[in-house]
Amino acid sequence: MFLGVSIIADRFMASIEVITSQERQITIKKPNGEKITTTVRIWNETVSNLTLMALGSSAPEILLSVVEVCGHNFNAGQLGPNTIVGSAAFNMFVIIGLCVSVIPEGETRKVKHLRVFFVTATWSVFAYIWLYLILAVFSPGVVEIWEGLVTLFFFPICVGFAYVADRRLLFYKYMHKRYRAGKHKGMIIETEGEPELPSKVDIEMDGKMLNSDGGDTGFDFKELDEEEARREVARILKELKQKHPEKEMEQLMELANYQVLSQQQKSRAFYRCQATRIMTGAGNILKKHAADQAKRATQHDICSEVSVNDFSSKVFFDPGTYQCLENCGTVALNVVRHGGALTSTVSVDYRTEDGTANAGSDYQFTEGTIVFKPGETEKELRIDITDDDIFEEDEHFLVHLSNVTVISQGAGSDEREANHVDALASLGLPCSATVTIFDDDHAGIFTFEEPAVTVSESVGVIEVKVIRTSGARGVVMVPYKTMQGTAKGGGEDFEDTHGVLEFENDEIFKTIQINIIDDEEYEKNKNFFLEIGEPQLLEMSERKGGGVAFPCYEGGEEVLTKKEEEERRIAEMGRPMLGEHIKLEVVIEESYEFKSTVDKLLKKTNLALVIGTNSWREQFVEAITVSSCDDDDDECGEEKLPSCFDYVMHFLTVFWKILFALVPPTDYFNGWACFVVSISVIGILTAFIGDLASHFGCTVGLKDSVTAVVFVALGTSVPDTFASKVSATQDQYADASIGNVTGSNAVNVFLGIGVAWSIAAVYHYSKGEEFKVDPGTLAFSVTLFTIFAFICIAVLIYRRRPEIGGELGGPRVPKILTTCLFFSLWLMYIVFSSLEAYCHVKGF
Repeated sequence: MFLGVSIIADRFMASIEVITSQERQITIKKPNGEKITTTVRIWNETVSNLTLMALGSSAPEILLSVVEVCGHNFNAGQLGPNTIVGSAAFNMFVIIGLCVSVIPEGETRKVKHLRVFFVTATWSVFAYIWLYLILAVFSPGVVEIWEGLVTLFFFPICVGFAYVADRRLLFYKYMHKRYRAGKHKGMIIETEGEPELPSKVDIEMDGKMLNSDGGDTGFDFKELDEEEARREVARILKELKQKHPEKEMEQLMELANYQVLSQQQKSRAFYRCQATRIMTGAGNILKKHAADQAKRATQHDICSEVSVNDFSSKVFFDPGTYQCLENCGTVALNVVRHGGALTSTVSVDYRTEDGTANAGSDYQFTEGTIVFKPGETEKELRIDITDDDIFEEDEHFLVHLSNVTVISQGAGSDEREANHVDALASLGLPCSATVTIFDDDHAGIFTFEEPAVTVSESVGVIEVKVIRTSGARGVVMVPYKTMQGTAKGGGEDFEDTHGVLEFENDEIFKTIQINIIDDEEYEKNKNFFLEIGEPQLLEMSERKGGGVAFPCYEGGEEVLTKKEEEERRIAEMGRPMLGEHIKLEVVIEESYEFKSTVDKLLKKTNLALVIGTNSWREQFVEAITVSSCDDDDDECGEEKLPSCFDYVMHFLTVFWKILFALVPPTDYFNGWACFVVSISVIGILTAFIGDLASHFGCTVGLKDSVTAVVFVALGTSVPDTFASKVSATQDQYADASIGNVTGSNAVNVFLGIGVAWSIAAVYHYSKGEEFKVDPGTLAFSVTLFTIFAFICIAVLIYRRRPEIGGELGGPRVPKILTTCLFFSLWLMYIVFSSLEAYCHVKGF
């Protein structure tokens, strides 16, 4: 029965993980006006831990108490309340003691959210003090309605206090964090609050202004570390590629996915599900998920796109732009036929059209027809270019194709078919060509084609073209160099490049090569600049008009005749100069393939996807499948066979697995359908457990109070024990293993006792009776637990001293002593509670 409760509780915790993992999109407006969209969790971590997470962890104990009261005609029983106290003792002493000892040698774990821990620890002790007060002080032996309701209302008050501590609301926002030396040697004391900022910073989120003064934002800015998460994934992927160069991308993605999931901070629900599935032979869910997602991420659908016009021949220019010098004589344009049947004869008309160049003075007007014979795919047409001795800007004209027709095979060359939409030939793109005529009477204007260019980090080498317009006369030298921007040179992001381009006579472009460094790190776009310097003319002998020497007399000014001045003016007009774009911005963006891989991995690291299910089929397949629960991280990429223990646990639990596979998948209604059905089934099972425990006690001669604190509490806490052990070793903080124990203990009383006793008190009041509860054994157990809990919490706080370093782990001797102390406290609690139940020790 306990195994059955563990498995349905696993489904319950999976639904809670899905519910608390829900996200919403928000828009952040930074002080510089930039807007970014990101996703944040709807549920606050502390609130979810104390409400749904604690409810999931303590559901069997809480429901056992409620079911027992309702099943005994609303009279108090011994099993439910003593199970709650016994479970709290087991959690506080055995689980925490075990977590202290399982930390690897030389490592420690500290509570991260210390304020929340203090709040939950205080409430967990107060809950049992309050339980003693209502049993033995306020109205001994009788529980009144107000006592039950106040106990129940303490639950939202506890959650509210923890939320205030987590969000640093109220007085926290007026305090600043400082550190000072304590009175005792070696003790460092931290005071709460945020450090002062140099100036007030306002950030707008969804139209609401947030400021650095710590106002009531209700928003955790740590959740904005999405870019940091991407960089971490990229770093892991890069390290794995270096460590395993022989592995394929699918294997590397599986390893990276598993490593990211392992390092990610996890919730109590995740650890509970992980422990339950390992314990029942369902395997390590992290490894299974990583392997499945890696396979899916590397599968790409290959679709062939077939155009509706594949049976039609396309006629077009290839390429669509041409450049020529003014003195070239003729320019050749390439016309191609692509696709369709090449057995037919196709003709196309062409005609020139003026742009900035004029027919007659700059080029010869041309028109005509090109005929593609069967089998021909390319044709060349030539247009005459007119040369002159006048300086002028670069000019262009157009050449258009039109009237594509198919000449029938059986007819003469003059018989043609009209071209319709469904004809066998048509115009393709580009059907117009642009011809640019560069003036060769000028040394040229040198510029980049565009002011900015974007390249992928994985391109390796980028080629940048420097073009020479408005002339190409003479040999010209153009210096160039790279300059750093946000991208760093020296081989970090790109290799520094400098030199001189030498343009020969009539040469109209040169290319510069720059090496781009691919560091395979997920980062924002970076930029650097490439700049060209003042061009220098080396040769003017071929310039029309000849080179001009300008006489200069030492100690005096130049003496020029009018003719020389005119020649100089003409020569200066023909000197090389810089154009519009002399500084090129090169933007380096992350490699698309690498970025895509990182993004895919990041999307698959949502823990709700790991433990959730999306179909009944998936649940039944998991129910009948045995998987290895090996926790060896070194070879996580290799699938291992299940062990004998895995098979034994699987066959012991296969009935419950198949039965509870009928529970709705967690994807339905965002997990709420699974939540409602699971908690209902847990209630039914706990009713059976209560009866079985009572019968067991009668059979072996044990009282219900002893059966509860020894056997029932132990059975319901086994999954929590495994979960806390896993979280203590895998998580870098102690919150999941310690903090949630204290919160769960408080919730046990507030819900388990509060709900059950409130219902019973109201029922008896309606009957004109009192709800009577024997305070004897329960009050003694509560008092004993409270005293031991103070000792336990004091020891944990002391362990934060520098010589030990944290609540969990630490040096070998303190670790062993702490574990032995906590185990001894639990044994003493069991022994004294049992002796009091049999009147060997005097109680209340």
